[in-house]
Parts: sequence; structure tokens; C-alpha cells
Amino acid sequence: MAKHAVLSPGAKMWRSLTCAKSELRLDLTLACGQSFRWRETAEGHWTGVIGGRVWTLTQTDDTLWYHVYQSHDRQGETSFRKKEAGVSLQLKNKSDNRFKEAVKKEEEEPVAVTPVHQDTKEEEEMLRDYFQMNVKLGDLYREWGAADPHFKHIADIFTGIRMLRQDPTECLFSFICTSNNHISRIQGMVERLCQALGAPLCQLDQTSYHSFPSLSALADNSVEARLRDLGFGYRARFLQQSAKQILDTHGIQWLEGLRSASYLQARDALRTLPGVGTKVADCVCLMSLDKAEAVPIDTHVWQIAKRDYNYASGHGQKTITDKLHRDIGDFFRKLWGPYAGWAQSVLFCADLKKFQNLKEMTQLKRPKKEENNEEELTVAGKKTKMKTETNETVKNIKAKAGLQKKAKKSR
Repeated sequence: MAKHAVLSPGAKMWRSLTCAKSELRLDLTLACGQSFRWRETAEGHWTGVIGGRVWTLTQTDDTLWYHVYQSHDRQGETSFRKKEAGVSLQLKNKSDNRFKEAVKKEEEEPVAVTPVHQDTKEEEEMLRDYFQMNVKLGDLYREWGAADPHFKHIADIFTGIRMLRQDPTECLFSFICTSNNHISRIQGMVERLCQALGAPLCQLDQTSYHSFPSLSALADNSVEARLRDLGFGYRARFLQQSAKQILDTHGIQWLEGLRSASYLQARDALRTLPGVGTKVADCVCLMSLDKAEAVPIDTHVWQIAKRDYNYASGHGQKTITDKLHRDIGDFFRKLWGPYAGWAQSVLFCADLKKFQNLKEMTQLKRPKKEENNEEELTVAGKKTKMKTETNETVKNIKAKAGLQKKAKKSR
């Protein structure tokens, strides 16, 4: 049985791109809730699906390594070519029994899962596109750090968090599954969705990999019942209805066509689909439709805005309204600029429980002087917040006193 590839000295089955860890950290980028199909299959090795192909990725300090496996359909093509060659040669060498036996044995042997060498250039382009390598992340980090001291502090620990450019269909239907959910459960749901409705690609170490389902597969009338049986609950209806609405109303190319629309046009178009609110629409815009200014807002991001930026709008509200979503997004867009969505993903990642050990490890390594400076900044921040709150209280007291005076005069 084929196994997951592991990079070793002198390995010939791997290809590489020059890429510093400051430009891409696989462990952070692939596990922070952008895509739900990557798994760490060996230490520092991540296996997932891009463009209907199974990949294993790993990295050293200045190099991104990748290994692409051959899928079942390509194995079929290879087997067919072998059979054709075998028949042709047998006709020419009827008297050679040993040759015929060799050909027969070759036909009966299963085709191994091997890299697809003829597609090297295409796969390199696919990988560059998926990770948006044309964007210089180091330059963006410096710009955000110059504008935002809090970001600069976080960026020293959480480097290389890059926005993926996913297939719009996969991104949309994965994020419909995120409603009232958490990352590990979403991963399980997306995997079951692919196993139930996607095409098989290959099997590695008893793990089967499938393509993401097509719109037509998702739109089938039987899908809702099947997905409910698989534990999708109310999301099953949203998945089937959204796929059907896209095909019936817009056509198969509609989602990808939203890449050329403006951010607000794309977001509003997505919101017409069942199960797609403002937050899901922003995620799809940011992670698959080239809208770098989209800033998805959920309660998690709202807490970051209040806790780390003293953001006061919406104080006392329990839910995120459209207005609050827009106001918080505008706040961060003004602070970070046209790639605000990328910057937000860094803070979101830094706040996930699974990555808190990175902060702890960094604090242990820091010199004591640096820790004291940080404490002073925190105290200063608290003083500023207290001062702001005090000023607001004073204003309220003065206003109330003014009203009481007016009331007395009118008596």
C-alpha cells in the first residue's frame, strides 16, 4: 500500500520552491481555519488536496518542498497505455513467450502512487497561485507593524501567516458548514462531505482522499437526506439549496466570475444564497475571490477589537448586527489598509487556543527588560482605557445634571 511521503536527504520524488518561513509558515497557515482539508501526516508534513490532486507539503528555513501523488484517473490512463503497448509488442513478438509473460505480469500489477513528472510546471504554478506567492508578505507585515503597535508585537511571534486562494466552490460550501461550529468539527464534516459526494483520488496509509464535490453533485435532490444522516443537521438543506440556486439562477461559472466583481458586489451576491450571512460571505470573498479588504467579523474578532483596540462601538449589544459588522470592518480597513483581511487573519490565528504555546515559549525566551517594557505598555493601555471611560462617565453626569436644572426651572 502507498504511504504518505516524508522528505529525506537525497529524496528524488520531491520538488521545491524558494520560500522563507517569514513568507509562509505551513503549520500556522494550514491550521488556522482557512481551509479544512489539510492534515499533519508526519512531523512538519501536511497532506491535502489542491486542484483535484493530493499533495504533501513540508518546509525548511528557506525552501518549500512538495510531493504530488498520482490520482486514480491518471493511474487508469497509465494502465491503459501499458496495455496498448503490451498488445502491440505481443503482435510483433508472438514467438517470444517470455516477453508475453512479462507483459501479462506488468498488466496485473497495481500501478503505484507516484509523482506526475510531466505536470511539473503546471503544479508549480498551482502552488504559487494557492499561496498567492506574488504577494510579498514581509512588506505587508512591516506596513501593518508601523501602523499598529499591537500587531507589531503579535507579528514577532506569528510570522508567515498567508491568505490562501482557494477554489470558490470548496471555500463557499466549507464555510456554510461553519455555522455554530468549531474547527475540528468542521474538518470532520468537510471530510465526510468529500467522501460522500467527491471523486476518489488516491489512498495513502489507509486514508482515502477525494476531490471536493461539484456543484451538480451538491445540488442533487437526494443530498439533503444523505447529509442529515451524516450529521450535518440544518446545514444539509443550506448546502443543497445553495448549490441548486447557483446552477438554476446563475450557472456553473458564476462563483469564479465574482472574482472580477467589486468587494461589495461579490459579498452582496453571496448573501442571497441560503445559509450565507455577512461573515460567511466575507470569508469566501477574502479566501477565494481576491477581496483582500474583506474582514470577516464574528464574536471572536469582536472580542479582539474590544480587548486589544479599546473598540467601544456596539457596547452592550449581544449580537453582531450588519451595522456593527460594517463598522468594525471599516475600523480595521482604516488601520491596516487594502490588505486588512490578511492582517486580521494573523490576529485571529494568534488568538486560537491551539497556538497559545507559541506565545508561552516566546515569553520564556524573552529578556526580563523586554518583559518589563511590555508590562509598562499594558499598564499604560489600561490607564488610557480607564481615562476614556472616566471622561464618558463625567460627560454623562454633567448631562444628567443639566437636565435636572432645566426641570427645576420649568416648574
